[in-house]
Amino acid sequence: MVTHLENQKETVLEREHTDLAPPPKYQVVLLNDDYTPMDFVVAVLRRVFHKTNAEAESIMLKVHHEGRGICGVYTRDIAATRVEMVRQLAVAHEHPLQCIMEPVSDL
Repeated sequence: MVTHLENQKETVLEREHTDLAPPPKYQVVLLNDDYTPMDFVVAVLRRVFHKTNAEAESIMLKVHHEGRGICGVYTRDIAATRVEMVRQLAVAHEHPLQCIMEPVSDL
């Protein structure tokens, strides 16, 4: 059944301009341990974070020497997904590799 409304009034709404802030970013960080092989860390960086071999080796050495290395900066959901992917790979290969995400401060 179709209903026709005869005396419809048009309403014009003024658009308010609102500035939307970009979503907050999170950095994904690998943490050093004394047991995970360096080759495995490089493989994880290449597979999960799509790093070149040179980039992966550089990050792996930073993790090894400084205790932590930033793998990338992402929105919250993507960062959480990457952290979980690293965790699953580490568990599957029986390595204690730890990966965390931290909010990036807007300095």
